[in-house]
Amino acid sequence: MVQSDVQPDFDKGKGLLPVITQEYGTNEVLMLAYMNKEAFQETLKSGRATYFSRSRETLWKKGETSGNMQFVKEIRIDCDNDSILIKVEQKGGAACHLGYKSCFFRKVDDNGLLKIVEERIFDPANVYK
Repeated sequence: MVQSDVQPDFDKGKGLLPVITQEYGTNEVLMLAYMNKEAFQETLKSGRATYFSRSRETLWKKGETSGNMQFVKEIRIDCDNDSILIKVEQKGGAACHLGYKSCFFRKVDDNGLLKIVEERIFDPANVYK
């Protein structure tokens, strides 16, 4: 294996890079989020997925409010150093803030309509007060 100290190129994304989060073992896509350099460094340091919230303009460690934490098992960086893939052990069952296991719980059907194809794990009204 060739080792490298290449880091994600946050300058390419004007400070933010997209992060695809998959469940370790199944490779199910759980979510897409963003990291800045500080979030990336905190993820490496803590072993817990830490993202940058574009709406709140702050770091957020997945599961701080909901308890649905993500423990990082593997980090990959794409060939252009401008996208990140993390594989996590998802604790609590749900990665989505709407209460689903995956943020991709809806599917476009043959009529072009969005259909919910997963069951909700928790009610967000009871979790985010």
